[in-house]
Amino acid sequence: MYQAADKASILVEALPYIQEFYGKTIVIKYGGNAMVSDVLKDEVMQDIALMKYVGIRPVIVHGGGPEITGFLKKVGKQSSFVAGLRVTDAETVEIAEMVLDGKINSEIVTLLNQRGARAVGLSGKDAGLIRARKKLAHVYENEAEKEVDIGYVGEVEAMNVSVIKDLLDRDYMPVVAPIGVGQDGESYNINADYVAAGIAGALAAEKLLLLTDIEGIYKDFDDKSSFLSTIRMQEARDYIKVGRIAGGMIPKVEACLRALEGGTRKTHIIDGRLAHSLILELFTSTGIGTQVVR
Repeated sequence: MYQAADKASILVEALPYIQEFYGKTIVIKYGGNAMVSDVLKDEVMQDIALMKYVGIRPVIVHGGGPEITGFLKKVGKQSSFVAGLRVTDAETVEIAEMVLDGKINSEIVTLLNQRGARAVGLSGKDAGLIRARKKLAHVYENEAEKEVDIGYVGEVEAMNVSVIKDLLDRDYMPVVAPIGVGQDGESYNINADYVAAGIAGALAAEKLLLLTDIEGIYKDFDDKSSFLSTIRMQEARDYIKVGRIAGGMIPKVEACLRALEGGTRKTHIIDGRLAHSLILELFTSTGIGTQVVR
């Protein structure tokens, strides 16, 4: 059990970090198990509310793939994937938009507002925040690379973050669903890691924090002693090329690289399965996870 002196010590340790990040913009990609577990969800909302109350300007971008899959099953629609990307016809993107914007986004906003955080929900379609274009899947057939049209899966073409800046300047907290709008007004579902990276870069954020279901980056994933607390951009690119960074970690690391290239100061991949992972990363001397830096 913590004694009063222990609690005071924890607060004193946090003070220099509170001072350092006061008034700074930090973008959080909220996803993984931290969105599924009610206990972790509550802890993440507490962490974000605390960040707001000590003067940080948080921006939240959320995913929601498992919930989309669950809803598609309810309506009898099977999900299929090409090169790890969901094949998304007109009906599927309509459902994805409904789940991301209408359900998940609204829930996060409500949870934050219950803690006094003054959150406002946004879709990437609002105020032209995310202009998107079709993303083609790349597959290999007889050793030849081929592009496959998988429907309304998009990638960020341009960002207009003026609405986010306006909300931050008025002491609101933006919560963004990763839906973009195409040239003809069509909706596109976009990987939330890349949306968070684009927003962090466009805002020249102090940090991008990616909540994941893994501790961070390893030189050799099978050797837990090879954990990397810091990795530089070129080294991260090399690890992707040689396959040390693979699978679902690739979009996380690529998001970090894009954010840094866009003007974000530091990026972090952290384990969202840990209780109060955001606070541990921001306000302790050791931090957690892997930071990707220039």
